[in-house]
Amino acid sequence: MIKTNTKSDIFQTIKDLDLFKGCEDSFFQNLTNQSQFLPLKKNQILFLHEESATRFFIIKRGWIKLFRETFDGTQAVIDILTTGHIFGETAIFDKDIYPYSAEAAEPAEVISLPLSVLKSELETNSKLALKMLSEMAQHRKIQDKELEHRTIQNASQRIGCFLLRLTNQEASGNVTIHLPYDKTLVASRLGMQPETFSRALKKLKAETGIEIKGATIFLESLSQLSNYSCAACSSEFPCRDLKSGTAG
Repeated sequence: MIKTNTKSDIFQTIKDLDLFKGCEDSFFQNLTNQSQFLPLKKNQILFLHEESATRFFIIKRGWIKLFRETFDGTQAVIDILTTGHIFGETAIFDKDIYPYSAEAAEPAEVISLPLSVLKSELETNSKLALKMLSEMAQHRKIQDKELEHRTIQNASQRIGCFLLRLTNQEASGNVTIHLPYDKTLVASRLGMQPETFSRALKKLKAETGIEIKGATIFLESLSQLSNYSCAACSSEFPCRDLKSGTAG
């Protein structure tokens, strides 16, 4: 495993990101010089919604939950991201205020980087600005698709779609899926109460013949799950459309 706490490895990690392709080495060096490598414990908070934003982050390992809290203290999970994803950077377009809170869903490692360097680069690098706007538009498209799913899919179908996003959808034959984080968080990500999730998972098992052992799901083939989960969706590969942008 790469020792991501060294400056040279952080430099290379930043340079390898698609978002920053075409940027000059001086930009990568400025980010690296002010970078921090942060190991995180499960449930450790990185920042809170509406705090002043000075840093953005790259996930090197683990899962990061993005959420907001409602007035009654309930968490509304916005997204759950994993290795290679960037988060916190859109605060630049929101008055330097974080638009959500961020917490480690599992033990994780992130690279913390200065927003000021990114903002300075955007002022002179129109290609980077367009890339960031394009990624924000793609994320909005994914959110719209998820909203469609919540409208037209029942709870069991939404769980099935989530499971499909965790697979290689070109796979044939038997498939094994491991839930990346606990079922309570999966339920929250899908907008369900834990008891609703449990009932829906049992229904999914009855409808598709999947086997469930703890956090592991076994399928005889992907078709048995996709035929059930994607029947009402508007695009040919709805779960594949969602997979590239988010974790669920």
